[in-house]
Amino acid sequence: MAQTTAEPPETRKAGTSSSGAAGLIGLGAGIAMLVAAGLTVLTGARPAILLGLPDPGELTTVALPAVRSLSEVAMVLTIGFVLSAAFFVPPQKGGYLDVSGYRAVRAASWTASAWFVCAVLLVPLNVADTMGRPVSDVLSPGLLVNLVPKISAASAWSLTSLIALVVLVACRLVLSWGWTVVAFGLAMAGPLPVSLTGHSAAGGSHDVATDSLVLHVLGASLWVGGLAAVLVLASSRANRDRATALSTAVPRFSALALVCWAVLAVTGVVNALVRVPLSALFTSQYGTLVVAKAVALILLGVLGAWHRRRTVADAAAGRTKALVALGGVEILLMLGTIGLAVALGRSAPPDTGAPPPSITEAVIGYDLDGPPTLMRLLFDWRFSLIYGSLALLMAALYIVGVRRLRRRGDAWPVGRTLAWLCGCAVMLLATSSGVGRYAPSMFSVHMAQHMMLSMLAPILLVLGAPVTLALRALPPAGRGRPDGAREWILAAVHSPVARWLTHPLITLPLFVGSYYVLYFSSLFETSLNQHWAHLAMNAHFLLVGWLFFWPLIGIDPSPRRLPPVARLGVVFASVPFHAFFGVALMSSNEIIGGTFYRGLGLPWVPDLMRDQQLGGGLTWASGEVPLLLVIIVLLVQWSRHDERSARRDDRRADADDDADLKAYNAMLNRLATGTATSVANDDELAKVAAVTVSDERQASATSGAGSAPTQADVPAGQDDSGASGTR
Repeated sequence: MAQTTAEPPETRKAGTSSSGAAGLIGLGAGIAMLVAAGLTVLTGARPAILLGLPDPGELTTVALPAVRSLSEVAMVLTIGFVLSAAFFVPPQKGGYLDVSGYRAVRAASWTASAWFVCAVLLVPLNVADTMGRPVSDVLSPGLLVNLVPKISAASAWSLTSLIALVVLVACRLVLSWGWTVVAFGLAMAGPLPVSLTGHSAAGGSHDVATDSLVLHVLGASLWVGGLAAVLVLASSRANRDRATALSTAVPRFSALALVCWAVLAVTGVVNALVRVPLSALFTSQYGTLVVAKAVALILLGVLGAWHRRRTVADAAAGRTKALVALGGVEILLMLGTIGLAVALGRSAPPDTGAPPPSITEAVIGYDLDGPPTLMRLLFDWRFSLIYGSLALLMAALYIVGVRRLRRRGDAWPVGRTLAWLCGCAVMLLATSSGVGRYAPSMFSVHMAQHMMLSMLAPILLVLGAPVTLALRALPPAGRGRPDGAREWILAAVHSPVARWLTHPLITLPLFVGSYYVLYFSSLFETSLNQHWAHLAMNAHFLLVGWLFFWPLIGIDPSPRRLPPVARLGVVFASVPFHAFFGVALMSSNEIIGGTFYRGLGLPWVPDLMRDQQLGGGLTWASGEVPLLLVIIVLLVQWSRHDERSARRDDRRADADDDADLKAYNAMLNRLATGTATSVANDDELAKVAAVTVSDERQASATSGAGSAPTQADVPAGQDDSGASGTR
């Protein structure tokens, strides 16, 4: 990771966090370890014995939950400190982190070190627990190398340790705000390996359980870690800019905490209902732990409401006594709840006497009622907590932005709104309707979902111009104020990473090449029985489709604006690769994912080859229609650009009586007759040249319908569309 070696002078004066906040967090980590290990011992949770394996011994039984709780505490603290440096504490004008941000990143490097060590220790502990052997028997490097890839929990913690190590190195190197945001993104990936492969990822309804657990853990990490970072900032006396930092950090964390609490409440209820029936909440150990966790969440919600009423305004003004006192109680309760959650994860759900799940339910998480008729594809819904919720959230935020513009008297094209809402509807249908329900079990339906997410939805979404809407709807930070969401969006759009990702030599191979890599290798068949792989594939389809179509037909300001001819060339270059892919699927003699689909044994799919040929036909047909739509949009944008250029030239000619044309004709006449050029003629030539250059710049900046100038062309206080940011 390239970094500037010069360290800003302000960072050398950074002090250390107050011993009070550090001691409080250390006490909370100890409470989490005691709660996790103590409840495991008291409840007699022995997952290995329940599976018919030998007891791994007291050391493994006690150490595993204790070390895991410490690992999760270190993880949420790392996320919180990097979150604080990236979004709570504003950087200096030059882009360097200020004193508070630098101290937060350095604190994150220490907590990431603890996270890394604990994750490494959890690898042999999980191997010993799974094998039913004492941990001392599995410490052989050769044995671990052989066993870790075969045990999902050990593999997940190996990947987690790698992520923690990368975050640790990043936190030791970064000095600028932009790279701190990258480090935050890496830290947010840390909870995913364990969340996606834990006990929620197996058995019936594991799709809902896994989705809810992922959202639950991410929300808890932001909430708990953010509060710890704010408490450390509030307790520090060495930073002379503490009051300024708190005036930004506390209100932002307060808004984030409310969202996180709502996410935790909803996902906690969903995950609990999947694992334990209501009748067993008070009659089983597992249900008792669920109730205890729910009570803790309610108490935290009450404390959070108290915070918003009593301490947020005072803390933002620099009076932190109440915030530190009440926040200390809250952080102890939060960290204790982490230990409770670890103990809950070690406990087995109660046996309800229900029959064992069918093969289909065990593999994909639910049963299918019959063949995918048109009615079932449209109305047999199974809501996706991740992508369904994302589609609804995107639609709601867009409508809020449009309403904000209209309340202040600004117009927003109806066509853009319809395009965005239709794109969100396609996302929702592809992941939550019958299409999403049948996609994991049938290749043809999977390819239909693939085309909807990679072709149709991105085209509609980029035509909705969400970045332009956000830049117009969000207020600018103002002179002397910390950057806000509007400035973050502009920084992201004009970042080197965005410019690199939108290069045609990157987007074109990603868009067409990923099809061949995924389906004509063992990657697709390997990922079919993993729910996390389906989530990753859907994310890939959406993101790659967005990156491909954004510079081509997007109305938003793009980091790499291509001329119309180049856009048509990129589209035409992708057409044969896409068509050949569909033909290759139809003519292939090898069944893709055959082992998985045969294992499901769906009675309405007797011929897997025919189903694959149907999927290839859908790919070929459904892929050509969106590409034709893209070509039509490009031609319309090109014609509108020419019309705008002509109208602009006509207005200039009416204003100056065609002075530019007359000067240009005079210049040509002098060149033809060989007349000597006087000083006045030199001025005329310079004027013509200036006008020509100005026209070329305007044409380049406005190429494409509704396109916007780059950030460098936008005057201060205006957004990319030319509208005043404070209007």
